[in-house]
Amino acid sequence: MKALTEHLGLTAGAVLLGCIVAIPLGIYLTKTKVQWIRSLSFTITNIFQTIPSLALLAILIPLIGIGTLPAIIALFLYSLMPILRNTYSGFKSIDPGIMEAAKGMGYSPRQRLIKIELPLAIPFIMSGIRLTTVYIISWATLATLIGAGGLGQLIVGGLAVYDKPLIFASALLAMVLALVMDFLLSLVEKAITKSTLSEA
Repeated sequence: MKALTEHLGLTAGAVLLGCIVAIPLGIYLTKTKVQWIRSLSFTITNIFQTIPSLALLAILIPLIGIGTLPAIIALFLYSLMPILRNTYSGFKSIDPGIMEAAKGMGYSPRQRLIKIELPLAIPFIMSGIRLTTVYIISWATLATLIGAGGLGQLIVGGLAVYDKPLIFASALLAMVLALVMDFLLSLVEKAITKSTLSEA
């Protein structure tokens, strides 16, 4: 139970930080006309995605040490790209005619963002969050290698003593956790989409 709680904590912390950074950044990138900022943002987040998990953890150890903090930072860096990309795609997919109509009705930029753009982009954003959550649950199993605990601790412990049932049960629990979170987030996505569209 402790390992599961630790795993959920690592995942929630990383995904929450990813949303706090990537969603506003994605919205900003759809508004800015400065091309190099957009290119640089996607390039940097792409680089984080391509760094192997163990390599990134190894880089963070001498900088931050071991434990939960470096693990969350590493997972946070991995969470950025899917959320950023989907937020950007969601806003860019909005029909310009809809925005022109809202502007003609006297909607301010803030009103257009809250009442028009966000409701229409929510399915894309939630898709990115769902994808990121599943990824992070998987990657978080490696966090035990730097002392962050989680389900990976059970897997590594099972490997150390060649305890097949423990290895299988721990790996299966991580898989089930990813599937359950994906299902729950799909329900949240539907509820938020229905609510925001009804208010738009």
